[in-house]
Amino acid sequence: MRFTFLLMLASWVGFSSCQPAQPVTATPAQASETATTPAAGASTEAAARAAVARFVQQQPNAALYQLDSARALEVENHWQVLVPRTDWAGRMPNKAAFEVDKQTGVVTVLAVK
Repeated sequence: MRFTFLLMLASWVGFSSCQPAQPVTATPAQASETATTPAAGASTEAAARAAVARFVQQQPNAALYQLDSARALEVENHWQVLVPRTDWAGRMPNKAAFEVDKQTGVVTVLAVK
């Protein structure tokens, strides 16, 4: 009986370690959040990264984002900015995604899969 209990406990611990805990990060209300930057928009990569940095600093969990490691990708009329998160280390995806409109500078949170 004791051996069976230990075997079940070891199995449970093993299974729970396979999938890292998924922290609660974005509610449906947060997924549609947007923020605007000054009227200049975000025509450069540096401006897009700065817009995302301002947006993230307004979030209650801003300390989780590693803004100095952010990467920006130019996609037609907007920028996609990927920002690593400290609480997502060891899991995939390990980055939060944001979209920055080049004309307006509006930052939108993107869902990552």
